[in-house]
Amino acid sequence: MLEPLARPLHLVLVSPQIPPNTGNVARLCAVTGCRLILVEPLGFSIDDRQLKRAGLDYWDKVFLRLYPTYGAYVEAYPEARRWLFSARAETSLFEARFEAGDHLVFGSEVTGLLPEVMEGGTGTAVTIPMLEGVRSMNLSTAVGVGTYEALRQVCFSGVGRRAPSAS
Repeated sequence: MLEPLARPLHLVLVSPQIPPNTGNVARLCAVTGCRLILVEPLGFSIDDRQLKRAGLDYWDKVFLRLYPTYGAYVEAYPEARRWLFSARAETSLFEARFEAGDHLVFGSEVTGLLPEVMEGGTGTAVTIPMLEGVRSMNLSTAVGVGTYEALRQVCFSGVGRRAPSAS
């Protein structure tokens, strides 16, 4: 089973546009203990019926913060280690070395992370390996892949864990 982290991961969605994707990420946060950060502008209202439906009855278990701009978010977390997920990055997320408290930053379903975010010096760009010839992966799927790789490294790396006893 997954144990809560003393310093949880932060899942950051910059200008998400599709309510069910954000609802699915909220549900992911509820079951993993990650924190959800939304950066405006959003393509929907936080009260959107589809958003709430996708999160089902998990919303009361989600730590949620909303910021009006990417700059305001960065200002609120100046020391955060950020991983900027992009289909155009060259470094695989499997090369990243995640730590507790890291921020995993994902862009809009339409544009991804904008160049000013990617080139602004606020984080390290990583990609989820995919076959050539496809544009990108669904946002909530990408967030799930990135989150569980980070959790695998942080929670299940074997560091400090006892090896199973041989019988």
